[in-house]
Amino acid sequence: MTRTRLIAALVMAPLAIAAILLLPTPWFMALAAVVFLGGLWEWFDLADVSDNLARAVLLAANLALMVALVWASRSAAGFSFVLLQLVSVLGVAWWLLALLWLGRYDFASDPDSHARAIKLAAGTMSLVPAWCALAWIHGGADPNSPRWVFVALGIVWAADSGAYFAGRTLGKHKLAPRISPNKTIEGLVGGVLAGLVAGLGLSLFAGASLAQLPWIALAIVFAVLFSVVGDLFESLLKRHAGVKDSGHLIPGHGGILDRLDGVLAALPAFAVAKAVLGF
Repeated sequence: MTRTRLIAALVMAPLAIAAILLLPTPWFMALAAVVFLGGLWEWFDLADVSDNLARAVLLAANLALMVALVWASRSAAGFSFVLLQLVSVLGVAWWLLALLWLGRYDFASDPDSHARAIKLAAGTMSLVPAWCALAWIHGGADPNSPRWVFVALGIVWAADSGAYFAGRTLGKHKLAPRISPNKTIEGLVGGVLAGLVAGLGLSLFAGASLAQLPWIALAIVFAVLFSVVGDLFESLLKRHAGVKDSGHLIPGHGGILDRLDGVLAALPAFAVAKAVLGF
């Protein structure tokens, strides 16, 4: 399994890096929308929506919301990111609520219409703010803005790998045994350290100064911790649905949502922290 995961990562990573660094923001966001909506399609399975017509309508509604946000951000003076920034802040607030949800395992666990509606709303609140945060970071005035997207994603990738290997070699104390039995506190620490090392190195590539590194480190820790919440939240939904993976599209990695879970929470957290801390 580790070999399969590595091969899949070696194929996906160069494509993702090329898209981040080479595509103009509108084209990059269109591509990101396709990927995010693919993840949302898998989310519908976790929310117990099996009817394809209903899924198509729900997917179209979320796409319409994305388009409406872009349309409402246009003006005669040019494109304004204010609305996307506001949605990103709402995304951070949502993930704090999701953290409370993690403490109540049985909440919305029954497959009824009430639970389904809550999980569908959670899907929109997870994916749309992350997409807005991605646009906010990538489309900034700084010529190196696309590189900051690379930083934001790189810390999640590094933290995920660091947590995986630290957990396998050192893990003894369970982090959330009922939600994800394989995750450990040692893995969490290893993930934070790996995210810090990768993020600080990548931030220099993005043009950060040495004086900014302490603030960037704070933002990295903030984003990595949020990514853990996103990862655990998807694990909670999979436990409710009785499945191991959200899909089977990516060999060794499961579905699209299995690769996006931590990213969805980390992107708004990193974008807001970056703005507040001023780097």
